[in-house]
Amino acid sequence: MEWEALLPSAEDVAFYRENGYWLAPRILSDTELETLREHHARVVAGCYETTRSPWSHDPPPGQPIDRIVKIDNSHWADATMAKLALHPLIGAMACRLTGASAIRLWHDQLLLKPPDSGTKGNVGWHQDYHYWQCTDPPELLTAWVALDDVTEENGCMQVVPGSHKWGLLPEGDFFAKDLDALRARIEAVSGRSFRTVSCILPAGALSFHHCLTIHGSGPNRSSRPRRSLVVHLMPEGTRYRAGTPGDGHMNVRLLSGKDGDYFAGPYFPVLYREGTGENSWRVW
Repeated sequence: MEWEALLPSAEDVAFYRENGYWLAPRILSDTELETLREHHARVVAGCYETTRSPWSHDPPPGQPIDRIVKIDNSHWADATMAKLALHPLIGAMACRLTGASAIRLWHDQLLLKPPDSGTKGNVGWHQDYHYWQCTDPPELLTAWVALDDVTEENGCMQVVPGSHKWGLLPEGDFFAKDLDALRARIEAVSGRSFRTVSCILPAGALSFHHCLTIHGSGPNRSSRPRRSLVVHLMPEGTRYRAGTPGDGHMNVRLLSGKDGDYFAGPYFPVLYREGTGENSWRVW
C-alpha cells in the first residue's frame, strides 16, 4: 500500500487544526502487531534486548502490575519498539498535520493499562505542554498507537475538542485519579464547559493530538490489558526555552544545551523529511 492512501487529507488536516486531534487509519498488519505485543511484553518484564535501559520504568520490573505502566524511551531498549517509534509513515502524517518540513522524535512512552485496575489505571486530564514548557514553539504533537482494540470499556483516551486553542492552563495532572474533581477545576479556571470525545481505535490504528489538547483516560474495566506505544513528536526547528517548569524534563538533560538551542542530534532522530522520496511504509 502506498503512503498517500493513508496520509491525512486536506479535510483531515483542517479537522486536526480546528479540533486538536485526528484519528488515523490502521497502519500495522496482524503479523506486525503480534511481533510488537511480544516485544512490548519483554520491555515491561525488564528484558532489554539492546542491553540499554529505557530512561525510566514505572513501576520497576518485577513489581506487581496493578496500576498503569509507563516506560519512557522504550526505543532505547528494544529494536522492534524503535522501528515503531521511528516509523516514517507516522512522521509523514505528522508533517502533513502540522505543515512542518520534517518531524523529529521528542520521546516515546510505552504504556500498559492492566485489566480491572480501577482508578489506578486512570490518566488524569492534562495538556502535554504542561510538562514540555521547555520547548518553543508549542507545536509538538503525539501519535498514540494502539496495540490492542481500544474501547471505552478498556479505558480509551478521551480528548476535549478545541482545547488546544485555550492556551496553557494552570490545572492538569497526568497522575490524578479523581477525574471528575480535576475536570471541575479545569472548567473553573478555563471558564469553559468540558466536552469529551472517546478515541476508539482498532489495533494497529493511531490517533494524533496537539500538545495543548486536554486529554486523559479512565480505568480498564475489561479482562485484558490495554497496550500502546505513545510517540511524542516535534517539528524540526523546535528550540529549548530555558527557565520554565519544564527544565526538569529528561530531554533538557539529554540536550545539555543553552537557551535557544535546537532539539536535534542522535537523541532526537528524524522520522520523516519531506522530499526524501520514500514511497513504501513497510519497515518490518
